[in-house]
Amino acid sequence: MPVAHVAAHAPVVLLNASYEPHDVVSFPHAVRMLFRGVAVVHEADEDRRIGPHPWPKVLRLVRYVVATWMYRPAAYGREAVLRRDHYRCAYCGSRADTIDHLVPRSRGGTWTWLNTVAACGRCNSRKGNRTPHEAGMHLRFEPWVPTRSQVTGWGHRR
Repeated sequence: MPVAHVAAHAPVVLLNASYEPHDVVSFPHAVRMLFRGVAVVHEADEDRRIGPHPWPKVLRLVRYVVATWMYRPAAYGREAVLRRDHYRCAYCGSRADTIDHLVPRSRGGTWTWLNTVAACGRCNSRKGNRTPHEAGMHLRFEPWVPTRSQVTGWGHRR
């Protein structure tokens, strides 16, 4: 099978030996794991084969691997802040679609986990270029630094 054809396939979900989600790997990486014997097919497209193995959709590791990388601080970004805050406004609790800087950027505020929260457009506009205290607005929770598992949804949420 040509390599370009194999590389075009969908990523494969990788489960730990305990059946918990561990990672998502490329199709070629999944095939290498199968042939090295470090993973077995958990869910497959039974109508297709890759050598002696069914076509993998989900693999399970043969041995348990401690996924310490999932418990490191998550990479910061707009979508990650929205996920951390469950797409809920930190001020009123309604659906959030924007990010608000607690200390506005124009006043030295930074793009960091502890200075940003999810906010609805109405609350974000109402707060404007002020701190929550200056605007008379109270946070429903304090911002915090999530782990990778908390942002991806694979781990326990705070």
